[in-house]
Amino acid sequence: MRQWPSLAAGLVAGLLLAVVEAGLVVGPVRPVVMVALTLATGVVIGGIWGWRRWPAAVMAGASVPLRHLMNRLLGLPDTTQPNTFDAVLIMGIFALAVSAAGFCAGVLMRQAVSDGDV
Repeated sequence: MRQWPSLAAGLVAGLLLAVVEAGLVVGPVRPVVMVALTLATGVVIGGIWGWRRWPAAVMAGASVPLRHLMNRLLGLPDTTQPNTFDAVLIMGIFALAVSAAGFCAGVLMRQAVSDGDV
């Protein structure tokens, strides 16, 4: 299973994104910063591992919406406004789209600098 390193990296990156977004590291973080970090995470995963490791980018991109979903299900306070399942779903779709865009950009950059065997 050569896919384990990329999955582990996607999981760790997702956990780091969720911790940063929760404000546990530097306090409240603006949404645009989270979009940039999610995009950069996708670029790095795609640039390192290529097309076959897309599940790692999905894992990283889904982490923040999953944290909001867990807060909602457990009845914990959350920063999502409005704090509804619809808002969390839309956030999840957007986060996955941003992660996918970053991933595709990373893979394309990888192909541009390699000899084409990606």
